Amino acid sequence: MDYKKWYLAHAAQIQKDFFTFLSFPSISADPHYTQDVRRTAVWLVDYLKQLGMDAELWETSVHPCVFASCMRAGKDRPTVLIYQHYDVQPVDPLELWHSDPFKPVVKDNQVYARGALDNKGQCFYSITAIGAYIQHAKKMGINIKLFIEGEEESGGVGTAAILDQKKEALKADHLLIVDLGLVEPGVPSISLGMRGIMTMEVECRAAAVDLHSGDHGGIVLNPIRALADVLAQFWDDKGRVAIPGFYDHVQELSPADKAKIHWGFDQKKYAAEFGVTAFAGEPGYSLMESNWARPTLEINGISGGYAGEGFKTVLPAKAVAKISCRLVPDQEPDHLFQCVSKFFKTHLAKGMGLKVQYHHGGPPFRSPPQARIVQVAAQAYEEIFGKPCRFTLCGGSIPIVPALAKVCGGDVALIGMGLATDNIHAPNEHFGLDRFELGFLTMTRLFHILAGEPA
Repeated sequence: MDYKKWYLAHAAQIQKDFFTFLSFPSISADPHYTQDVRRTAVWLVDYLKQLGMDAELWETSVHPCVFASCMRAGKDRPTVLIYQHYDVQPVDPLELWHSDPFKPVVKDNQVYARGALDNKGQCFYSITAIGAYIQHAKKMGINIKLFIEGEEESGGVGTAAILDQKKEALKADHLLIVDLGLVEPGVPSISLGMRGIMTMEVECRAAAVDLHSGDHGGIVLNPIRALADVLAQFWDDKGRVAIPGFYDHVQELSPADKAKIHWGFDQKKYAAEFGVTAFAGEPGYSLMESNWARPTLEINGISGGYAGEGFKTVLPAKAVAKISCRLVPDQEPDHLFQCVSKFFKTHLAKGMGLKVQYHHGGPPFRSPPQARIVQVAAQAYEEIFGKPCRFTLCGGSIPIVPALAKVCGGDVALIGMGLATDNIHAPNEHFGLDRFELGFLTMTRLFHILAGEPA
């Protein structure tokens, strides 16, 4: 089967359907879009049925998941489970978008829309590949299952809660996480793992209401000052996290595993692409090691007082910080939450009110490079790209992956066609139609290799 010829013949309809998918404002973190999230899931179920899959909604306490399968190959043939998500990030700040984020447009062969890459683009080229394989395989050599969640961008609490009850349906020999990217344009790469995450919010309160800074300044301790004082102690003068227990349980990569990873990083190119002028690698580690293989602590937002136009002389009643940690094996989110919470309780100024709230988290994950699905994916990439496949790690997190890998029971590969310059989670997110096609071709080739079939 000439899948490239088939793709080109159907490109117009594929793009039309893809744009329909992108037009749903499936923002899982905002309750105002709850019905839009559900409409997206319902549309997916209907679409997958049209492709020849058995598809259904799995209800959760938050947003529904979509599950589909095609088991025609039989019980004696391999089964691959493909994970993706249909929900997207909020679009704020809207004024920075060059076009409506839910009315996709093509500029210079790039599709601009929220979710164009993360993860609707990756989801849709995979769905298209599954449909083409089901339609044209002379005899299905593999069984395919598809699990598409609707709250990856908002913590995945509801999704995680149903995994155990759905574990029989999710059983597979192999698990593909199609939500990652390429190390650089035109260079195939597979991630062997990603960091975990812990997110929390800290509130410092000094009064019941905001106070006039003239009448109360010098009497009342400003909670922004108290909060900033603790935050400033997060790191020592060398840049290492100074919170006791933060580095507990960190497992270093073995020399053998470290040698398999491509650690290349063009710092000047990176600085130019993103306008970065200051760097913060961990002492003793390269910047890529600091991002891929070391834990980090970040302040993601601070609020309190007045920050609007003009000036308001006020002592705020409270100040809030949003904090996250990225974790590596064998760290646990709960342990990091306790470490940061204890640090605040120990270092916050006497008398200052403190409230800490855990938001969401997930453990880190690593996959061995010798895993069957990793080797199959690498072969598919190399045949389609015509270049050797590199192995990488990922500094980001998909909280559901470790739990899904456990219930699935199969080996895992983390793949995708994204680039760091695609503006995911930011205004003007985009995805190249050339990479959409490469994703489709790679997935169809992967299916045939896994089934032991010729191209």
